[in-house]
Amino acid sequence: MLLLFYIVLGFMVLLGLIAIIWRFSSLQSSIPCPTWLSRLVELDNPFLKNNSARQIIQHLALESGMKVLDFGCGPGRLTIPVAKQIGPTGEVTAFDIQPGMLQQVQVKAQAEHLDNIQLIQGSAGERKLGYNQYDRVLLVTVLGEIPDRKAAMAEIFDSLKPGGILSVRYTPREPLTIQPHPF
Repeated sequence: MLLLFYIVLGFMVLLGLIAIIWRFSSLQSSIPCPTWLSRLVELDNPFLKNNSARQIIQHLALESGMKVLDFGCGPGRLTIPVAKQIGPTGEVTAFDIQPGMLQQVQVKAQAEHLDNIQLIQGSAGERKLGYNQYDRVLLVTVLGEIPDRKAAMAEIFDSLKPGGILSVRYTPREPLTIQPHPF
């Protein structure tokens, strides 16, 4: 029994080290989170209360019927609760570069009987988001993984409706919320 404990502990430490190496590597160059690490991405960190899904969503002032973009959605940590909160008349667009992450979102949405989630596979700056589409855009812990941040931010701002809000979360600090000026 003790041997099993040490094997599990060793596996957890190894997985944690891999995650830390990926995080530091992604700060040096644009490396999206591997799909096989998605379980670590979707867990709320118990030490960072202001980075919990509930806390992030609370700052968005979501209303029924809104259109929300979860840019770099990963496995859907925010996509699913946002879809529940905006209800069947609203729509969440889950956007990610990795098809494997979008498949995880789709499986979760089906398990929750949510049909208000649209999946888009693509890279930042490809102009797949359209213009004046979204009331809210979430950009949570993905900014460092985007190679051309200027093109990505231009596309994101273009996709916001006038008066729409972009909520950026990259560090364990309070969220940075930006309301773009109409052009």
